[in-house]
Amino acid sequence: MLAAERGAARNTLDAYRRDLEDYLGHLADAGLDPAEVEAGPVRAYIAGLETRGLKSSSAARRLSCIRGFHKFLYAEGMAETDPSAPLTGPRRGRSLPKILSVQEVDRLLAVAREQVTAAVGAGTEPAGSEREACLRGARARRMLCLIELLYATGLRVSELIALPRAAGSTRERFLVVRGKGGRERLVPLTEMARAAMREHLAATPSDGPWLFPADSESGHLTRQAFARDLKLAAAAAGIRPDRVSPHVLRHAFASHLLQNGADLRIVQELLGHADISTTQIYTHVLDDRLKSMVRDLHPLMDEEG
Repeated sequence: MLAAERGAARNTLDAYRRDLEDYLGHLADAGLDPAEVEAGPVRAYIAGLETRGLKSSSAARRLSCIRGFHKFLYAEGMAETDPSAPLTGPRRGRSLPKILSVQEVDRLLAVAREQVTAAVGAGTEPAGSEREACLRGARARRMLCLIELLYATGLRVSELIALPRAAGSTRERFLVVRGKGGRERLVPLTEMARAAMREHLAATPSDGPWLFPADSESGHLTRQAFARDLKLAAAAAGIRPDRVSPHVLRHAFASHLLQNGADLRIVQELLGHADISTTQIYTHVLDDRLKSMVRDLHPLMDEEG
């Protein structure tokens, strides 16, 4: 139902499948029938998630999965009641996203470019290591391309790694991206990002369909491999690896746009958020800008008090 009717993404389906298998396993161990279970055991299961070390956000997602499951059973006539209806989820504090400063992103990009230059210079090594030098050069160009694209577009990592090869040779100054729920949106491309894609393609001969091909089940670079390589790049740039991830660069894209005066609705469209409340988590970066606007523009700020 989630796949066919709601068009849920594969990652969402995988997460719900894991959550549901855990819940059904718990019911089976307790000898409970999912179609006949009452609210008490379901509430006890949710309460027990905290003792298992799950964060409140993970527990809330687990409850959302369970609610969807029981609502489905009730709607299809497979259960007489919905035991999850009276349950309340764990209270979730809305934490601020981790971001990098503009200077830190600049340093990350500068180091990525230096690594490309170093790898190209290594191409003059003896023949025995020439192939290794070419591979290093291709990996360095791929990393530079990934970082340039991610910071220029704010793509989700799942959208980035699955870009089609044709995207790398586009003459347009934007990409058409299919995001969550199959929704399409336009994201702008910087000239630096377009140049990085061209150089990456030149160093990556392939007849496959992906911009970032890899020896994986999907045929393209995995999220895990990109995250690992990005942390290595961060360490080389003198940035703590635990502060950097693909999602942190997406956060930086949104936060830096807002800091420079972008409209929140525009950032919502660029990020592909269906609801602006999701985008509003970035408004914390506006505080300093709003204070400076009041200081610079308010007519009474020039008066001696």
